[in-house]
Amino acid sequence: MVVVGGGFAGVQVVRGLRHAPVEVTLVDRQNFTLFQPLVYQVAAGALTPAEIATPLRALFRRQRNARVVLADVTGFDLERREVQLDRRATEQGPTTLGYDTLVVAGGSRYSYFGHDQWRTHAPELKSLAGALDIRGRILAAFEAAELEPDPDRRRAWLTFVVVGAGPTGVEIAGQIAELARDVVRRDCREVDTRGARVLLVEAADRVLTAFPPALSRRAAQALHRLGVTPLVSHTVVDVTADEVAIEAPSGEVERVPARTAIWAAGVTASELAGALAAAAGVEVDRAGRVPVGPDLTLAGHRDVFALGDMADVRAADGSPARLPGVAPVAMQQGRYVERVLAAAGREPPAPFRYRDKGNLATIGRSQAVADIKGLHLSGFIAWLAWLGVHIVYLIGYQNRLLVLVRWTVSFVTRGRGARLIVDRSDGTSPPRAP
Repeated sequence: MVVVGGGFAGVQVVRGLRHAPVEVTLVDRQNFTLFQPLVYQVAAGALTPAEIATPLRALFRRQRNARVVLADVTGFDLERREVQLDRRATEQGPTTLGYDTLVVAGGSRYSYFGHDQWRTHAPELKSLAGALDIRGRILAAFEAAELEPDPDRRRAWLTFVVVGAGPTGVEIAGQIAELARDVVRRDCREVDTRGARVLLVEAADRVLTAFPPALSRRAAQALHRLGVTPLVSHTVVDVTADEVAIEAPSGEVERVPARTAIWAAGVTASELAGALAAAAGVEVDRAGRVPVGPDLTLAGHRDVFALGDMADVRAADGSPARLPGVAPVAMQQGRYVERVLAAAGREPPAPFRYRDKGNLATIGRSQAVADIKGLHLSGFIAWLAWLGVHIVYLIGYQNRLLVLVRWTVSFVTRGRGARLIVDRSDGTSPPRAP
């Protein structure tokens, strides 16, 4: 059996089969599994990468029927039952890996809506590399503002534009505001960072559209108290190194001088979805997802499962299930596939059914919103619920303890212990003042 992708769904499948009489090979381009809901805290200097990432080999060290392969998946041959690989750890070039059962959980990435050139100036906040890049940009902006004598140029360095007001966008906007107000202010001598502007741009008519309107309003109020300016019903129409063009509902375009932009809007499926769809002879949907049946298998290929953000789950009548792109969906799909494979040959699988346990989003210190099966919470109670859920779902007791300790210290001191500027993976440094 081959599992492609070491995210929530892939890890859940492999771990669920630890006692099954099957050999499992997990293939991923990274050697770690990432707890994506806390990636933004790495970008804000609140946590370190090692606290939200676990090496895959360490995770499956005691699972004798599992092995890990570090490689890029370049394609699929469903007739020959082979996965095409480009091994990253060697120079032996392309190879293939045979399978009896294939599970593909390639995840997703943010969509720039046809403007991929914006990626250079507005990095995405979904991967660990993106978080480290953003952390460097945010901290470098404060450093540049400290040294900049010109008021207009200083104002541009202290303007941060976050695109997308879903949970990730709201959370990183709140973190930047807290950095400026409570953390960096105490370290700077020449600039008062409390004057920093944090603009949260959202094309919809409210923030956190997955939440009930009442909770969206409370979240917007909490953001205002932190110093974040939500710009709902606004659209980003251009991003450059020096400014972000924002279109208002009236059609008027304002070019905001800003040296730091962060992208947290739109989602498109991993390129693996397109490769799998091409191999199966089916079309992807508008978000690039591959269609699967109610049992999460490809049409005509009962031995191939597609899970998570890259799968467009269809009901028996062909209608889309419209599942949210959140971690609980991927985890539940992973457990479903594990049960299906464990019961293979004994009984036909029931259709996958997602059990929505609710939504959580934190805005800042002691501020969050929670929608838990119709129970609407906000403020400190919701924040405690958010803390508890994320600690429980972190992988590894060590990471749970480290994160709990770091959060406790940050709460008491109002500090951020991981404010380091490092060179980006492409060999360049964060933005510098010209």
